[in-house]
Amino acid sequence: MKAEHQQSFGKDPIAVRDSEHYQDEYVQSFVEKWDELIDWESRAESEGRFFIDLLKQYGKSEVLDVATGTGFHSVRLAQEGFQVISADGSPEMLSMAFTNGRRYGLILRTAQADWRWLNRDINGKYDAVICLGNSFTHLFSERDRRKALAEFYAALRHDGILILDQRNYDSILDDGFSSKHKYYYCGDRVSAEPEHMDEGLARFRYSFPDGSKYHLNMFPLRKDYTRKLMREVGFQKIETYGDFQETHPESQPDFYIHVAHKHYETDEEGETVEDHA
Repeated sequence: MKAEHQQSFGKDPIAVRDSEHYQDEYVQSFVEKWDELIDWESRAESEGRFFIDLLKQYGKSEVLDVATGTGFHSVRLAQEGFQVISADGSPEMLSMAFTNGRRYGLILRTAQADWRWLNRDINGKYDAVICLGNSFTHLFSERDRRKALAEFYAALRHDGILILDQRNYDSILDDGFSSKHKYYYCGDRVSAEPEHMDEGLARFRYSFPDGSKYHLNMFPLRKDYTRKLMREVGFQKIETYGDFQETHPESQPDFYIHVAHKHYETDEEGETVEDHA
């Protein structure tokens, strides 16, 4: 049985490059500290209404949050009147999300689901699928990434959108790590920084005030590669934002947010609107 408080990466942690391993990484003690790492109030302040306004701009109301974690975005969207299904592959995360929802007077509709078989575990079609918190980088093989994106695509209505974020791994791989965690990891007494980086692995160490340390092994997605995969599974238009801004210097953002549209959009002359980075 999996230990509740101890992660296991074996004798060679940087050799662990497996999409299945995330469930062993999110042990109970790490999940219980996750909200120290995120700091809901600071995160809400830094994000502002970015995701709320984006979804409303496109007239979306039914949202599938496929990486709900401890429920931050599910709670915020539910408070704004969106109909939300909160899914995650980690039962420990789902339990924490449900508890957090109760704290805000909400009963989250939760479901455990593996993205690669999402439509087996989750029924219905949605206006939007959101995959936030750098979660997509838990998938290590291109086959798994393509399968998950295809499942997201299939879960959307004909005019649906996928909103997916990722760290700016391009900057970390090419120039080294310099993030101040301004946007996502906002707890001022918690650090999240890479312990090992190569083209196939981003191993991050998370250090907490009580001296405890945890790790996550993730795949360092490059921005253009992610956009390419989205196009190849069928998304027709992709917008990419840097730290909630539509334009950005390439090296500046901590995170990229991709907004992928399932259908073509045309301008007043009927020309197809090109996607932009």
